[in-house]
Amino acid sequence: MERFRKLGITEHVLESIQEQKFEKPSEIQEKAIPLVIEGKDVIAGAATGSGKTLVFASAIAKKVERGKGLQALILTPTRELAEQVSKAIQKFSKSKKLEIIAVYGGISINPQIGDLRTADVVVGTPGRMLDHISRGTIRLDRVKILVLDEADRMLDMGFKDDVEKIILECPEKRQTLLFSATIFGEISRMAKKYMIDPVEISAEVYVDPSKMKQVYYEVDDNEKFSLLVHLLKHETSKLAMVFCNTQRNTDFVANNLVSSGINAIGIHGGHSQEKRGRTMHKFSSEYVPVLVCTDVAARGLDIKGVSHVYNYDIPKDSNDYVHRIGRTARAGKEGKVINIVSRRDDENFNRINSHNWKFGIKKEEMPNIERIFIKFRSEGRGRGGFGGREGGFRGGGRGRSYGGGRGGGRSYGGGNRGYSGSGRSYEDRNGGRSYGSGGGGHGDNPNNFRQRKDDGDDNDRGSRSGGGYYNNRKGGRRSFSRGNSRPKGRY
Repeated sequence: MERFRKLGITEHVLESIQEQKFEKPSEIQEKAIPLVIEGKDVIAGAATGSGKTLVFASAIAKKVERGKGLQALILTPTRELAEQVSKAIQKFSKSKKLEIIAVYGGISINPQIGDLRTADVVVGTPGRMLDHISRGTIRLDRVKILVLDEADRMLDMGFKDDVEKIILECPEKRQTLLFSATIFGEISRMAKKYMIDPVEISAEVYVDPSKMKQVYYEVDDNEKFSLLVHLLKHETSKLAMVFCNTQRNTDFVANNLVSSGINAIGIHGGHSQEKRGRTMHKFSSEYVPVLVCTDVAARGLDIKGVSHVYNYDIPKDSNDYVHRIGRTARAGKEGKVINIVSRRDDENFNRINSHNWKFGIKKEEMPNIERIFIKFRSEGRGRGGFGGREGGFRGGGRGRSYGGGRGGGRSYGGGNRGYSGSGRSYEDRNGGRSYGSGGGGHGDNPNNFRQRKDDGDDNDRGSRSGGGYYNNRKGGRRSFSRGNSRPKGRY
C-alpha cells in the first residue's frame, strides 16, 4: 500500500484500493498517476487489463467536487466499457459520494436525461453523448477532466468525427487524458490538435508471454467447427472465449455449440443492451463457461478467469489479435490461445505472424475428430428451416433463411448443391444468394450457384418462377436460362 501512497493518491482512494486487495501498482499506474494528479495532459499507451482506470479515477476522485455540475467526462467505445468504468470510478471515489452516470445507446434516453441533471461525472459512448448535446440535456462547459479511453478503438469504429465534436463542446482549459493500446498517426494528430504539451508514456503489455501458450491448427473449411467442438470438450479450461469476425458467424457458432451439448452463449453488437448485459453476467459468473463473441468483447472488459481464447476466425488486424489474446494469461495466471486456421484464414494469419513474430505460435497436429452435423438457423417471417452442411430442407413463408430454404425470400448457406423454387433451397455453405419463389423450377446446374466469398463479390440467382433462373452473376454480368417464364423484379 505504501507504493500506492507514494504516487500521490488521496487517502480515501487508498482505502478503496486496500478493500479491493490491490497488491502493488501496475507499470502504467506508477508512470501515469503522479502526472495526472499534477494536472498534466497525458497520452498513455496501455492495453486492456493494464490498470489504467485507476489512473484517471485517481485524478477524478481528487479534483471533482460533489454538486458543482458535470466536471469529468470519460468517452468509451462500447456500452459495456462505459458501465464497467463507471462502476470502477464509483468504487474508487465512494467516500466523496460523487454522482457518476453511464450514458450509452440501446436503452431509453429519458432516465438518462433525469440523471444528468445531478451528474458530477459522466462515462459515455460518443453516439449517445451527441444525442444529449443536440437535445440540450447535457452541458460540458464545466468539464475539468476529459478522458478518451480506448481511443484507437473509437477511431476504428468510426467515431472520429463524433469524438471531435464532443471535444469542441468542452472548455479549452481542461486536463485531457488519452489512453490507447496503439499510438498511431490519427491518434497522434488528435493529441497534437486537442492536448496541451502532453506527456507520452507507455507500458508493456499486461499479458505475461511466459504464461501464455499459443498454438494453431490447419484445417479444411468444413472441419473448423468440428475441431472447435473437439477442443472445447477435451481442453481443461475454466472460462473460454471464442472469437468470430462477424455477427452472423457468432450466432452460427454459438447456436451449433449448444446443439452439440456445449454450454455456450453468444454476444455481439447486434444484441440489445439488456441482452448483452445478461450474457456478460452469465459468463463472468461462470454460469455459462463458453462465450462466443465478436471483437466488441475483446476491448476493455474486465473478465477474470479466462483460461482459453479460441480464434475461430482469424482477425484481419494484428492489433485485434493482440487484444483478443489479452483476455487470458492475465495477472500472473496461465492461459492458452488456439487459432483454427482454414484456407480462407491464411492471409490474415500470415499477416499476424509477420507482425508478431515474437509470439512463437506453434503448429499442432490435427487430432482425430468426430464430424459434427451443422445447423443453419433461419430468420425472418414464416417457418424457415435448418439446413445441414449437405443441404437445407423446406422452408416456409417469406424472410431470410440461413442454410434452410424458403419460398419467396433470400436464403444464405446450406449444403453443397443449389436448388431453389417451391420453397426449397440448397446452397453451398460459403455460397451465394438464392431467390426462390416459383412453382417447381430448380437449378440443378452445378454452375447455377457459384461459391460466394466472404467479401460478397458473387451474387448468384436461383430459380424465380416456373424454372427460369439467373446464374453466374459477378461484377454486374449475368446470364439467363429460360424456364417457363422470365422472372420479375431486381436482379
